[in-house]
Amino acid sequence: MALNLSLSAPPIRSPQQPLLHYSAKHTIAVSSDRVSYPKSSVSRRVVTRVRSSLAVKVGQVTEVDKDTFWPLVKAADDKTVVLDMYTQWCGPCKVMAPKFQELSQKYLDVVFLKLDCNQENKPLAKELGIKVVPTFKILKDSKVVKEVTGAKFDDLVLAIEAVRSS
Repeated sequence: MALNLSLSAPPIRSPQQPLLHYSAKHTIAVSSDRVSYPKSSVSRRVVTRVRSSLAVKVGQVTEVDKDTFWPLVKAADDKTVVLDMYTQWCGPCKVMAPKFQELSQKYLDVVFLKLDCNQENKPLAKELGIKVVPTFKILKDSKVVKEVTGAKFDDLVLAIEAVRSS
């Protein structure tokens, strides 16, 4: 599977990984335990363990699709992942969107993802068992551990707190 990313300054850095510099679009092949790069696209200082910082930014919500969701969840390792499953036409989804963004800025140790449950992403939505929007799935170690359906902000906060503290 190939994941197209466009990353630019500032450089990506994590405590376990060296400084990474990107200035243009690159194709990165993602597998369960390693990442490979086209030879001409990456500086020699880069190590293969870049998974945990692929395209997720702390304090932001990252839009995913059927192709990028599982690689990003796996890259999150033991971090809590909160997925907002929404549609463009859903009123309650629109009400929850800015609140979800606020949560991403509050919980910097949690990965926040959004999935538009449109026709293109229908296979993933079906795989995750979505029946109504908005639905929030909370994952730990690549497994769904909690779910909140509907625009229930307080319930979502309680669910995130419970998973973070477990």
